[in-house]
Amino acid sequence: MAGCVAPRPRWWTTLRFGVEEEYFVVDPFSREVVPRAAAVVRRAGAALGERASTELVAFLAEAKTSPCHDLGKLREQIRAMRAAMAAAAAAEGVRLAATGTPVLGEVIPAPIAAGARYAESLAVYRGLDDEQSICSCHVHVEMPDRERAVQVSNHLRPWLPTLLALTANSPYWAGRDTGHACWRAMAWSRWPVAGPPPFFASAAHYDDLVGTLLGCGALLDTGTVFWDVRPSARLPTVEIRLADVAPTAADAAVFAALVRALVRVSSQAVDAGEPAPDPPQEMLRAAYWLAARDGLAGRGVDVCTGRPSGFREQAGDLLAHVLPALGDAGEVAFVTRGVRRLLAGGTGAERQRAAYRRRGRLADVVDAALLRDR
Repeated sequence: MAGCVAPRPRWWTTLRFGVEEEYFVVDPFSREVVPRAAAVVRRAGAALGERASTELVAFLAEAKTSPCHDLGKLREQIRAMRAAMAAAAAAEGVRLAATGTPVLGEVIPAPIAAGARYAESLAVYRGLDDEQSICSCHVHVEMPDRERAVQVSNHLRPWLPTLLALTANSPYWAGRDTGHACWRAMAWSRWPVAGPPPFFASAAHYDDLVGTLLGCGALLDTGTVFWDVRPSARLPTVEIRLADVAPTAADAAVFAALVRALVRVSSQAVDAGEPAPDPPQEMLRAAYWLAARDGLAGRGVDVCTGRPSGFREQAGDLLAHVLPALGDAGEVAFVTRGVRRLLAGGTGAERQRAAYRRRGRLADVVDAALLRDR
């Protein structure tokens, strides 16, 4: 009976979330990537402060929101953040493009930004850094403790290929169509600690494995744990980091709301003592590749049963799965419209290819991806 339902803990009702995005700096005439991120970030700092930052590669710029309780405030922060970054780029005579991989330009070896940590990364990872030209979207969701973050991560694992298919926005790489919807995931998968995380029995299990990876030299530090879900090394959050940067601010907000709802449902399952599914890592990797190759248009696989399952169908299953949490937050209409928009109008990858088909020009793909207040 309703009167017998235990109240949710306070942390549940105040669950904050935030977004980090990376963008390519491009020349407005050639549309090729250019190593001007440091200048853009310095100028953007007047509006965003430390929420604007450089990245490993000198033609990547990053921006992040503050933590928000409310989706409406997060949406406004994403729009304002993008507008500030776009204005800073324009003032420096360049533009920013929201695409997961560089459409045009000489990108191998990538120009590495200045700094001791980046130099150390190059010494450790070598040729991997040379090809680290990718832009992603990370969503942080507040957690009460690291144990909860690890247990939630276990419950998220079966849904990761579906989220990857929904957010595919990187079909082109340096002048060619890769044949994939999300080439960024393919480039990322070569790193020693990346992709779908393992199943962890506890936070101690997680720490033990990370300690072993540090000890053997597979990690530079805990910041280079690049699994697509992880307890943040710096913040009291679980970090979901598998998505391409979104084409628009609205797409980014839909993804963030969908992720927070999935985290909420997963946390409820932890509270209820429900065991997390544990699909084989090989099955997850295969599902990742199918999602990266074909996006929502593809025929994927149910990682828990091994049966074929289309990603459009999986997207509907995901929406149904998180509907109670969306309802609690008053976000059903916004997220449902956003997912339906993706199903009807296509992912970022499909929109990029549509831009190319109109005139057969990759410059048009870059123009369609330019950062705007939208």
